[in-house]
Amino acid sequence: MISHSYLFKTLSLVRLQCVSIGMCLAIVSFAGCTAGPSTVERNILIAVVDFQRVLEETRAGKDLKGTFDSFMKDRQVLLELEQQEIQEIRNNLVNQGSVLSDSARKQREEMFQRRVRDYQLKEAALSRELQEKQNDLMSGFRADVEEVVTRVAEERNFSIVIQRGDNTSTLYHRSQLDISDDIIQKMDDDAS
Repeated sequence: MISHSYLFKTLSLVRLQCVSIGMCLAIVSFAGCTAGPSTVERNILIAVVDFQRVLEETRAGKDLKGTFDSFMKDRQVLLELEQQEIQEIRNNLVNQGSVLSDSARKQREEMFQRRVRDYQLKEAALSRELQEKQNDLMSGFRADVEEVVTRVAEERNFSIVIQRGDNTSTLYHRSQLDISDDIIQKMDDDAS
């Protein structure tokens, strides 16, 4: 059976590829128009940026990762402590289960089940909190990257800058089109 997340990722990738193909076809057909130079760009310059590499290699990206890792570790410690407590309750229940009265054993089993449910709810809440934190941090970083990409594109007269990476539709590009080094350098220069 296909998992929901796999299906969602596959559909998202297909949609992204269709949009990218449509954009490329629009660019090619637009460039092939016979209108005069005032309405059509004659030389379309394309560049490629590897966002993941920018994230991993810039000081801002490394700081973002450190901030997120610290945020995550603080919350995981609390969950791990609760998990240890639940394990102790379970061990005590197993070890003492045979000597407890039926009502005492049932009471401890109910307490154990409540603790497990509470733990699962906290774990789900933590997962949502981590996702929100990551989204917040990444949206700010993405905006900074887009600003630098725009500046570089305008300085070098690029008509379009395409993102490359695992979850993009860029299957191939010549290495000369990659401006990731320039983006990393400019972002680090701006941070100084």
